[in-house]
Amino acid sequence: MSLVTLLPFIVLIGAMFLMTRSAKRKQAQAADMRNQMQPGSGIRTIGGMYATVKEVSDDTVLVDAGPGVELLFAKNAIATVLSDDEYNRIVHGIEHDLKSDADLVPDDASSLTETDEPAADASTASDDKPIDLGKKDAAEGPAGAATEAKADAEPKKTDGDSEAK
Repeated sequence: MSLVTLLPFIVLIGAMFLMTRSAKRKQAQAADMRNQMQPGSGIRTIGGMYATVKEVSDDTVLVDAGPGVELLFAKNAIATVLSDDEYNRIVHGIEHDLKSDADLVPDDASSLTETDEPAADASTASDDKPIDLGKKDAAEGPAGAATEAKADAEPKKTDGDSEAK
C-alpha cells in the first residue's frame, strides 16, 4: 500500500479525533458548571424553565420554580447556571445597568422641548401673538399670492360629477 491510498483514512481519523476532543471538552465544562451550582443560583433547564436552586446533592438538584413549587431535577437536566444579573433580567425584568439614568432616552418628546429658563420668561413668550400654521393665514400673506397663482395654473380636481357634458 502506498501513502497516497492511506492519506484519506489518516485525514478521516484525524478529523474524528478533533471532533471527539472538542465534544469531550464541552462536556467537561458543562460538568464543572453543574458541580459549581450553589443554593440561590439561578438556572435554566434543558426544557427552558428558569428556577432558583434550593438544594444540590450528588446527582440531583432541588429547585424552587415559584411560590410553593419545588421540583427535583437530575443534574444533567440543568443547561445553564445564570449570573444573578442575567437571571433577574430574564425572570423579573430587572435591568441592572451601570450607566446613569441621565443617559436614558425619554419616553415622550415633552422632555426634549423643555428649557431650563425660569417660568417668568415663559409667561412673556406667551404674550406674543400666537403663530397659526393654518392654510388660511398662509394664503393672506405675500407668499399666499404666489400660492394662489400656482393653484390657478393647476387644473381643478373634481369628484367626477361634471356639469359640462
